Amino acid sequence: MRYIDFENIMSPNRMGRYLTACIGDSRNAMTLYRKNLKLSQELFTIVSCLEIALRNKINCLYLNQKGDNWLLHASSVGGMFDTINSRQTKNIIVRCIAELGPLYTHAKLVAKMDFGFWRYLYAQPQFYAGGQVLLQVFPSKPRSTPLIQYNHTYVFNELEKINGLRNRLAHHEPVCFANGLQVRSTLYVRQQYALILELFQWMNIDETSLLYGLDHIMPLCNDIDAM
Repeated sequence: MRYIDFENIMSPNRMGRYLTACIGDSRNAMTLYRKNLKLSQELFTIVSCLEIALRNKINCLYLNQKGDNWLLHASSVGGMFDTINSRQTKNIIVRCIAELGPLYTHAKLVAKMDFGFWRYLYAQPQFYAGGQVLLQVFPSKPRSTPLIQYNHTYVFNELEKINGLRNRLAHHEPVCFANGLQVRSTLYVRQQYALILELFQWMNIDETSLLYGLDHIMPLCNDIDAM
């Protein structure tokens, strides 16, 4: 495809960053765009695996401690999220239950919750409302030191980084540029990828086996950096 046709489809504004990063070489700009798409696809797959693993770990923990319909009970009057500080979490659950209507099951409700919902269970109000047990999801996280407290706030902040990456991918934002610059760089991807692998390890999940055949992040990054 000619660059002008490619640009008309993707928009000149969108392609401008790629063209600048490739020093005006239109063919390389199209190549970089396609490589960014491939990297984004692989990243989204890996983020999805982390999201599913996290929600299942949290769900299993609360199923054992709070019963089969813990989300429903948590959002009911007097439930653990029926507080001023956890109102948003309660409202999300109530809305999703209403959307499911007669099709409601606990499993379907769990599946409707997005990454942000699970992340916010580590926020201070939700973490304390839930009995301060959610760090059990990460049995192999490092022990806290005087310099770094590996507590629920630390986990919340780490998950926020992954949530940001997820949203960036979902909105088709590029991941092949230096932050705020029109310069090729995979540093951001490498940092988030390392964090994802670390979080799997904290959950005692063998990420190499889990992601077998799915994970080509580093070769893709190297390919982009070598352009």
